[in-house]
Order: sequence, then C-alpha cells, then structure tokens
Amino acid sequence: MNKSQLIEAVASAANLTKADAENCLNSAIETIKKAVKKGDDVTLIGFGTFTKTKRKARMGRNPQTGKEIKIPAMTLPKFRPGSDFKDFVN
Repeated sequence: MNKSQLIEAVASAANLTKADAENCLNSAIETIKKAVKKGDDVTLIGFGTFTKTKRKARMGRNPQTGKEIKIPAMTLPKFRPGSDFKDFVN
C-alpha cells in the first residue's frame, strides 16, 4: 500500500473527502517527525512508539576495494510496534 492508497482507504473508512484525509495524514506525519526530531517519543497505544536513537561511529569496509572506512555517528528514527499491533499481524 502506498500513500495515495492509504489516503483513499482512510477517506472511505472515516467518511471524509480525499483532500481532508490527505491533509489529516500529512499533518499527523509532520507532527510525529517534528516531535521525534526534538527528542520526544511519540507513543500510539496499541500501535507503537516512534523514537530517536543514536548510532555510534564505527569502522566499515568498502566492498569494491576492501579498504577500511570510518562510518560517522548518526541519529536515526526508530519504530517499535506495540503488542496489540504485533498480535494483530500474527
């Protein structure tokens, strides 16, 4: 399912226009992104938690040349599914 299919499904399930559903989805995504960027966790009970994690710098290897390279530290978003979501999928 891609974003336009999700918008169409939400619009029909919530009895909204596609434009309203798209605005709602975009607003929700932007709000989650801003909160996680600030360092806040976003927890949706029954669905999961969006968090921000740090990955340490490490040494890697260029697969073409075999030369060692340093991979810099970085901050990444992370999603942990909730138990209800896991149970539903299984």
